[in-house]
Amino acid sequence: MSAYTRYAAAALLAALAVGCTSPHSVPRPATRPTPEPTPRAHAGAPVTKGAGRQPFTLVAAGDVLPSDPEVLATARRDAPHDGYDYRPMLKGVRPVISSADLALCHLDAPLGPLSGPFTGHPVLQAPPQIATALKATGYDACATASHHALDRGVPGVQRTLEALDTVGLRHTGSARDAAEGARPALLRAPGGARVAQLAYTYGTGGGRRPAYAPWTVNLLDEKRIIKDAREARRAGADVVVVSPYWGTEYRTAPDARQIRLARALTASETAGRPDIDLIVGTRAHTPQPYEKVNGTWVVYGLGDQLSGVMKKPRGNWGSIARFRFAPPHRAGRRWRVTTAEYLPQLVEQGKRVRVRNLATTGGHDRIRTSIGTAVLSRGAAADGLTRGR
Repeated sequence: MSAYTRYAAAALLAALAVGCTSPHSVPRPATRPTPEPTPRAHAGAPVTKGAGRQPFTLVAAGDVLPSDPEVLATARRDAPHDGYDYRPMLKGVRPVISSADLALCHLDAPLGPLSGPFTGHPVLQAPPQIATALKATGYDACATASHHALDRGVPGVQRTLEALDTVGLRHTGSARDAAEGARPALLRAPGGARVAQLAYTYGTGGGRRPAYAPWTVNLLDEKRIIKDAREARRAGADVVVVSPYWGTEYRTAPDARQIRLARALTASETAGRPDIDLIVGTRAHTPQPYEKVNGTWVVYGLGDQLSGVMKKPRGNWGSIARFRFAPPHRAGRRWRVTTAEYLPQLVEQGKRVRVRNLATTGGHDRIRTSIGTAVLSRGAAADGLTRGR
């Protein structure tokens, strides 16, 4: 968890009240900060060439579906008063997320007003209290590009990003204006490393991206992604992470488009240095393989981090990716991944939904083994991927 995760204690405590009080007593979202011409690091300081260069650990997890009926009902029951509280559901993975230097999530639903309505498939809208829970779990930034991003139109995008801003979560993949859409989430690890997260979706389902506002949601496009990655590097990023929302639902193996795009993106270089340092995908609702492609780690699909009862049991399986990056031996070269790990996780359904870290939780041997089989199915073990704890 970066230094920014512990920002302005009073503001965070006010945001945490969202899950525990009456919806009518919750403070209104904070005024949207004025965009600045200089990209800013996660710790709040301008990104400069003189920043420190220490190793750091990054984790990334799968789709968060806070409006699935079972998840929504649990959040309501877990709230001590009125409202919704998602923190107890995510408690099982909090040690992994909060102990990382940087943690990335994927929010797969637009957020609604405090009064609702809150709806599941096919047109999603979730309580804004999920933002509070993600921040409390230890996340630093969330990808928001998905085929549900426009389920509630442009107002839904605006509400979602305002809710994330209120609790101090950075975001990428959707935007409220062209200037915001042109900026990556530029984060800073505690040791000074600068990390850019870029997010894109294969398309939008519940609503079309308006022609007058093409910046509302980023769509997958090879040339656009490479252009954005190079711009992020020029803005000071030491490590560039791409979060694509892609693939075929419930398919364990990556599809042809995933493989083709992964090869193209990892092959792109500038002055002998790869433009992209890590790809962590979502959307398939099942764990997909990790693979080293052109020397770069690609996670085709992380599965779901939080979801209700799915069409297939493996829809509640997932993995958390954890990578340790070290600075290059020479300035201007790429940062090296020195440790690559996956942690199997399960969204346990019952009277109350709970997310379990299967690397430290007993039982569920068959599920743990099945997740490992999927993750390692494209030879990642030979490249050094191991199961973490």
